[in-house]
Amino acid sequence: MKLSNKVESMQFSPIRKFNPIAQKAKDAGKKVYHLNIGQPDVETPACFMDAIRAYENKVIAYAESGGITELQDAVSDYFKTYGMEIGRSDMIVTTGGSEALTMTFLALLNEGDEVLIAEPFYTNYHTFATSAGGKVVPITTKAEEGYHYAKREQIEPLITEKTKAICCINPGNPTGTVLTKEEMQLIGEIAKEHDLWIIADEVYREFAYDGREAVSFGQVKDVEDRVIIIDSVSKRFSACGARIGLLVSKNQEFMQSVMKIAQGRLCVSTVDQVGAAALFKLPASYYDEVKAEYCGRRDVVYEELMKIPGVVCQKPGGAFYMTAKLPVDSVEDFLMFLLTEFEDNGETVMFAPAEGFYATPGLGKDEMRIAYVLNQADMRRGVELIRLGIEAYNKK
Repeated sequence: MKLSNKVESMQFSPIRKFNPIAQKAKDAGKKVYHLNIGQPDVETPACFMDAIRAYENKVIAYAESGGITELQDAVSDYFKTYGMEIGRSDMIVTTGGSEALTMTFLALLNEGDEVLIAEPFYTNYHTFATSAGGKVVPITTKAEEGYHYAKREQIEPLITEKTKAICCINPGNPTGTVLTKEEMQLIGEIAKEHDLWIIADEVYREFAYDGREAVSFGQVKDVEDRVIIIDSVSKRFSACGARIGLLVSKNQEFMQSVMKIAQGRLCVSTVDQVGAAALFKLPASYYDEVKAEYCGRRDVVYEELMKIPGVVCQKPGGAFYMTAKLPVDSVEDFLMFLLTEFEDNGETVMFAPAEGFYATPGLGKDEMRIAYVLNQADMRRGVELIRLGIEAYNKK
């Protein structure tokens, strides 16, 4: 019996595939600092569970396929703080940002259609696009240039008659790169000139540092009808397990098409939506406090990375990821060494090898992604272990 060509062309997550090896290290008594996965240790705001405990309906019934009105209205009020008028018909509540992306690609792509995305990129984009019969076409970026890509000369040569959309993760995962307003406007102009959709993955929207302003592609003028925003409570509110995402667009033809898919999967968890509605009602001070926490963690990671001779990394402007080039030939082999042979005072560390975040074969072999999701002391120690590990690895 044969499996589908689609599933056989997919890859396992580079973020999770070393977890069994890390578990063996922990079973052997080592402490492992997990810098590999974007699971923050910041506490989920108490209002989430408070709202669920206050839920008094005697039956947990199906919600509407587009989401409960309480959550939709809270989201609408949230976007008003960005000067955006997003009504109930402009949004569909999804099971995390992942389902929003899956639905988007299913609604947009025919077999063989292409989507542009800067590499390295969140690896599951390959899975989502392939599931819909599409193909990811990478816009290659470099560590030495801070992984920037919003240049006409980088984007336009890749556009073909099969190109359907350009995907922008902003702020970026895995690089932390943040687009400027001017870069967003340029992407909007290119999309309009070549009749492309803009898929704007903005799940880290508030996490922009060093005076950078949190912005949305929904604020870019003259392209509102081709912008599709992917959003989520996972990272913004440290509620990854709640699995509440959002698909937002002013293009009603697109939204009605996606609604067919949404109705087919019935609805998203009713009680999790109740909790998520409370999250979107938090005051602006919440975002300021969380942003300051992640900014401090970023600074600690960057400071420690700069102590490693030969490392190539520019300080990222947002999200809570940092991608760096290490002075080793194979980051995967180095990670295996860290988990199976190395320890310092009974401790070791793991990160995500960056090769799996690239679509171009051969790229990223000497790069890693760090998720700075632990407290500052643990982040400092984790990167120190990477430095000590490199010293031991290169002496082998």
